[in-house]
Amino acid sequence: MAEKHRILLVEDEESLRLPLKLNFELEGYDVSMATNGPDALERMRGARFDLVVMDVMLPGMDGYSVVETARLEGNNTPVLFLTARNSPADRIRGLRTGDDHLGKPFELEELLLRVSKLVQRAEPVSTGVLASTYAFSGNRIDFNSYEVHCQDGRTRTLSQREIMLLRLLIERAGQVVSREEILQKVWGYNVFPTTRTVDNFIVAFRKYFEPEPRAPRHFHSIRGVGYKFTP
Repeated sequence: MAEKHRILLVEDEESLRLPLKLNFELEGYDVSMATNGPDALERMRGARFDLVVMDVMLPGMDGYSVVETARLEGNNTPVLFLTARNSPADRIRGLRTGDDHLGKPFELEELLLRVSKLVQRAEPVSTGVLASTYAFSGNRIDFNSYEVHCQDGRTRTLSQREIMLLRLLIERAGQVVSREEILQKVWGYNVFPTTRTVDNFIVAFRKYFEPEPRAPRHFHSIRGVGYKFTP
């Protein structure tokens, strides 16, 4: 017997969550559930799924932020967002962050067709997430092994948070990323570091990757706002 495809259904409204679970199970899927953002993130960290069906407006942490954090951690599970937020900006963010975006209310048949297409993909379609390695100015970062080969010839093993921060800054190359967004996505809602903690990470990156750390070309602090990576 073929193994069932596994779906993580993240929806806080019971009146929608339970009927969706039933219909997914009738289609032959193995369904797990979460009802808030932090729980959804922990479930994505703790188990393998073929698809995440994710509501956007969730308690504790919105669906976009859950998936953005999971992507920074290297989780590329396909994601289908369900949301009543249907402005062009919301649709664009949903498609950039996940793999598909379906507005509420929706037709059940359309949802099931979209789910079927996503779980049958042999390889998840890229959503803008970086490849497993990235090179710049004589430096090479391996996001899977956490190893970096630096311009000074040394090889270092970084922490998960260092790799997550590097991934976030590099994915947003040329853009300023605010301290608040970094603290939310890299440290999460249950940890309360100071902005000085992020400063210390940037100082370390300059030592690793910059020929002249006191005159950085790649890792910039934007006073009062955040940080920017320039390739």
